[in-house]
Amino acid sequence: MGANTSIVDDINISQIHQLYAKFMRECPSGQLSLYEFKTLLGLHHMDPQAENYVDRVFQTFDSNKDGFIDFLEFIAAINLVIRGKIDQKLKWYFKLYDADGNGCIDKKELSNIFKAVQAINGHTNMTPEEFTNMVFQKIDVNNDGELTLEEFVTGVESDKNLLELISKSFDLSNVLKIIQKKNMPKKGIGKVFQGN
Repeated sequence: MGANTSIVDDINISQIHQLYAKFMRECPSGQLSLYEFKTLLGLHHMDPQAENYVDRVFQTFDSNKDGFIDFLEFIAAINLVIRGKIDQKLKWYFKLYDADGNGCIDKKELSNIFKAVQAINGHTNMTPEEFTNMVFQKIDVNNDGELTLEEFVTGVESDKNLLELISKSFDLSNVLKIIQKKNMPKKGIGKVFQGN
C-alpha cells in the first residue's frame, strides 16, 4: 500500500468519497473481477488478440496479483494513465509488454501486444512486424533480440519520435473515456485528479 500513499495524498477527501461511491456502485463487492472490468469497458466478444491485451491490462493493474482490482489499485491505475510521469508510464508499458514476466521483452511479445492494441484502437500506418523491428532496431543496444527494462526506458526516453509513437499506440484514453462516462458523469475522472 505504500506505493499508493502518494496517490491518496494528491486527491482530497471529497474526491476520494466521490470516486469510492461510484466505484462501489459499479462494483458492490469492492473488487473488480476481469469479467466486470470487461463489462465496465464494454469489451466482451473481441478477437483473441484484443482479449489478450485487455487481460494483460487487467493483470498489470492488479498490482497484488489476487485476480481483482480493488479501489486503491483502480485509483493508482487511473492516476498513472492521467498524471504519471514518462518514466512511470514506460515502466508500466514494459510490464504490460513482458507477457511471460521474465524481465525482458522479445519481438514476439511486442508484436502480439501491438496486434492486440490495433484490434481495439484501430489500425495504424505500421504493421506489427514493422513496429517491432523499428523498436528493436532503435533501442536493442546489445542486439540480443530482447529488451531489458533499462534498454526500453532509456531508449524510448532518448528518442522523441519513438516516445510519441509508443504513447499514441498504447494510449488508454479510450478506456478512460468509457470509465468516465459510466463512473464520473459530471466532473470526469481527469478533472477529479486535476482538482476543481
